[in-house]
Amino acid sequence: MHAMDNAGKSTMTIWKWMPRKVSLAGIMAWIVFGFLFLPSLIIIPLSFGNKDQIVFPPTEFNWELYRLFFTTSNWLEATAQSGKVALLSTAIALVLGTLAAYGLERTQMRGKQLLLVVLLSPLLIPGVVMALGLYSYFAVIGLAGSTVALIAGHTVFLCPFVIVTVSAGVRELDSHVEIAASVMGASRWKIFASVVLPQLRPSLLTAALFSFLMSFDELVISWFISSPQTMTLPVKMYSSVQTETSPILAAVSTMLTVLSVVICLAAESVKRLMKRPTTNPL
Repeated sequence: MHAMDNAGKSTMTIWKWMPRKVSLAGIMAWIVFGFLFLPSLIIIPLSFGNKDQIVFPPTEFNWELYRLFFTTSNWLEATAQSGKVALLSTAIALVLGTLAAYGLERTQMRGKQLLLVVLLSPLLIPGVVMALGLYSYFAVIGLAGSTVALIAGHTVFLCPFVIVTVSAGVRELDSHVEIAASVMGASRWKIFASVVLPQLRPSLLTAALFSFLMSFDELVISWFISSPQTMTLPVKMYSSVQTETSPILAAVSTMLTVLSVVICLAAESVKRLMKRPTTNPL
């Protein structure tokens, strides 16, 4: 009898524990995550395989594909171009998007919602349509195929993401602090630089990290706007698939996957670090 009671208590304990630790939604989320992430995992062993052809499973394991990537000028130039465009477009989009987000959240002007729709319209327009429009515009003014056109096009693409991210951060700010600073005589710019921006650091860092990743990985806009002299890494990869399907693609894809994971983890770490409460030493 005592054993049966213990068994019943153990069963009840397990039953109470299950809903807190395991849920159907969580299981489904992990299944979907695995389904989406599996192709990226398959490419990793391929990057250590044969340098002459892509074979799965690989027949040998070495670093030859990575060595070829870092010793081939075309791949390195495309990577450097992607990094340059991503850094500059992220910086410009961060400035413009932050100013727009703060202005929209702190103003009550008429037509605010219409202006917000216009600023976020790149999120609603299909990428091919936006890329074609940018190409037509830059072709008319004579900038098509230049690095300046790539930076401008990527900035247009990134601004809505910055606006959405920073706007969420502005909504969490205490506006009474800004009012108090204004009463003390601080100018609007002083309030923005000394009061608002320090509190927006988590949102700004998150927006910067994801903007850099999206720009570095952007293909459609770059494909329309770039030229053979300004080719970015995604365009180089797509061109390689069309012409020769070089095994180096496996190494490049693996490095891009690692970069994506590192940036996502960095963004999450920054978010948690900034939200961690500070202790008063006194």
